[in-house]
Amino acid sequence: MSKRHDSRARIIRFNRIDGVPLKSPLPIRDGVAPSYLWLPEGPWTNILAFLEQRFPGVALPTWISRMSRGEVADEAGVRLNPDSPYRRGACIFYYRELEQETPIPFEENILYRDDHILVADKPHFLPVIPSGRFLHETLLVRLKKKTGLAHLTPIHRLDRETAGVIIFSHDPASRGDYQSLFQKRAVEKVYEALARTLPGVDFPIVRRSRMVEGKPFFRMKEVAGEPNSETRIDVLENRGEVTLYRLRPVTGKKHQLRVHLAALDIPIINDAFYPDALPCKADDVSLPLKLLARAISFRDPLTGETRYFESGREI
Repeated sequence: MSKRHDSRARIIRFNRIDGVPLKSPLPIRDGVAPSYLWLPEGPWTNILAFLEQRFPGVALPTWISRMSRGEVADEAGVRLNPDSPYRRGACIFYYRELEQETPIPFEENILYRDDHILVADKPHFLPVIPSGRFLHETLLVRLKKKTGLAHLTPIHRLDRETAGVIIFSHDPASRGDYQSLFQKRAVEKVYEALARTLPGVDFPIVRRSRMVEGKPFFRMKEVAGEPNSETRIDVLENRGEVTLYRLRPVTGKKHQLRVHLAALDIPIINDAFYPDALPCKADDVSLPLKLLARAISFRDPLTGETRYFESGREI
């Protein structure tokens, strides 16, 4: 199936219509939750005509086969067939599929699990959630297959290129309590990065800047203006020409650590985005980004206990 397929669709956990929670009528299949799509206004007379135009990389026999197996349904759980009338504003559910998916040859570890959260130690190169050309080779789907936890959801970000600690919620009732910790900046995160040694600087230092979306679309950049990002930087170990740095982000902007170190002229080793966007390495996993989410700590919002989780990986 084309890589373009489903790139604009999202995986559903919860959505709402008139304040009523909307759940997927299709079950999780092989660790993969169904995707969903709201139908826009348009000229289509039936659902197959819409799908043909929306996903030109997917052959019509593929959609017909899916429908015959009951793998395309509306929000009420009614199975859709090629002649089902097109209804603007309806929500349809289906399973995302890929013809080919490159295996990621590194394993994740589960560091902790209770009735509310699961903490994982992610390897480099493994995406957290399905997107683009990754579906089964993602941390979320791997963990769902391992644990059977249907409501597993990451509650903060970790780039595909970055390894280390990440927290998932698997109880919808308490998810907001844990998400609010990140919104309130009540979580302390510690990263480690390997980069060129910066002489003549008295560490620790603080880097503050205003970060906005850059070009290409996947990069961020610093601009003049009031700072909206802050990172505290210290030295853990000097290794001659390179140094292992400890990074404590106060804010959580996309690519913040990578941008801040590149701006100091010490880009993280093997960074293909900063300071310059290099040609895509495709499926080459020989040069991991030397950035690790070493540890995360917070006061548990349900028990009041101090939680501390640390990665077992090294860079």
